[in-house]
Amino acid sequence: MAVILKDGAEMLWTHTLHGKSVDQKTPFFAMLGKNNAAHRETTNEYVSHWKTENGADATTEEARNERRLEYMGVVNNYYDLVTDFYEEAWGQSFHFCRFTIGEPFLQALTRHEHYLAYKLGIEEGMEVLDVGCGVGGPAREIARFTGCQVVGINNNGYQITRASRHAQKAGLEKQISFFKGDFMHLDFPKDTFDAVYVIEATVHAPSLQDVYGQIFRVLKPGGRFGVYEWVMTDRFNESNPEHRAIRLGIERGNGIVNMRTRTEAIEAIEAAGFVLEYQDDLAERQDPVPWYYPIAGEWQHARTMWDMFTMLRMTKFGRGAMGNLLWTLETMRIAPPGSFQTASELASGADALVKGGTLGLFTPMYLMIGRKPRVI
Repeated sequence: MAVILKDGAEMLWTHTLHGKSVDQKTPFFAMLGKNNAAHRETTNEYVSHWKTENGADATTEEARNERRLEYMGVVNNYYDLVTDFYEEAWGQSFHFCRFTIGEPFLQALTRHEHYLAYKLGIEEGMEVLDVGCGVGGPAREIARFTGCQVVGINNNGYQITRASRHAQKAGLEKQISFFKGDFMHLDFPKDTFDAVYVIEATVHAPSLQDVYGQIFRVLKPGGRFGVYEWVMTDRFNESNPEHRAIRLGIERGNGIVNMRTRTEAIEAIEAAGFVLEYQDDLAERQDPVPWYYPIAGEWQHARTMWDMFTMLRMTKFGRGAMGNLLWTLETMRIAPPGSFQTASELASGADALVKGGTLGLFTPMYLMIGRKPRVI
C-alpha cells in the first residue's frame, strides 16, 4: 500500500523531486530537470498501484477497491510524473473538448470552458471554486471571460505552484488564487461559493457521491455546480472482458482509481443533494470532428501549426518518437530515470481512450449541472 505523506513531508518531497523545474518556462526542459532518484522512485510507486499478486485480474472489484484506498498516492504520483508532458504537448488546459469544422485546437479548448461558464451562469464579481484546477488554464480563461473571482484547489503541490506562476505571468494574481488541498475534504466554510465547476477532475475521486457532497456543502444555497465528468457510457458491459480492459487502460494511463458509469454519476450527484437541472453527453453530439481526433492521428482536422505540433506529439507515431527520444536521453543520463516508462504509460492510456471513444464506451464530457436548493 502506498505511503501517504503529511503536508510537511509532501512539500519536502515535491521540492526534492521537482527542484527548480517548477520555474522552468519550457515544459520539456522542466521534464528533464527532475531529481533522478526521486523520479525513479515516483515512477516505481505509480506502476506498483496497478500490479496484482500472481498476475491476478486487475479489473476485478477487489483490485479496484484496493486502488480506491490508495487514491491520494495514485493521483499525486501520476501528476508529479505527467504534468510537464501535458503542458508540453497539450497546453495548460488539461481536458478534451468538442470540435467544429475548421476550428483550431486551442480555440476549441477555450470554447469548451466558456460553455461551462455559460451553463453555470457565472457573472462578474461571483466567487467561484475550481475543483481539481490543474495548472490553472481553465481558471484563467473563465476569470477573463466572466470577470469572476476564481479559487482553484488541487492536491498536487507541483501543479499548484505552476498554476500560481502562470497566473502571475498573466497578470491575474488578484483575480485568481490557488490552494493545495484534498477535494474529498474541502477546507472552506459552508455556503462559501456562488458557483463551483469541475473539468475532468473528480473522476480521480474514490467516491463521486462524497466529493459531490463536499462541493454541495461549500456552495451557497441556490448556487450551481457544473461538471464535465469522465464516465463509462450505457454501452459499457461489465461482463465483457474487452470492455473492462479498455476501462483499465484508460484508468491506468490517466491516474484514475475507479471510473464510474453514467448512471452512477447521476445517482451520485442527486444523492449529494443537488437538483439535477441539466445532463448531456457532449461526446454523443453529431459533431463532424470527434473529440479524440488529436490522439487518434486524424490529421485532416488540424488547422494551425499548434494543431500540427499537438498531433505530432499525441498520435501513435509521435508518442513512439517521444518515447524513443526519452529512452535515448535516459541512456545518456540527460532525462531522469522513469521518463521513458512514463511516456509508455501515457501512450497506452491514449490508445485506450481512442478505443473507448470509437466504440462509444467512454466519454470525457458527460456534462451535469446541479443546483443546491435554497431551502434544505
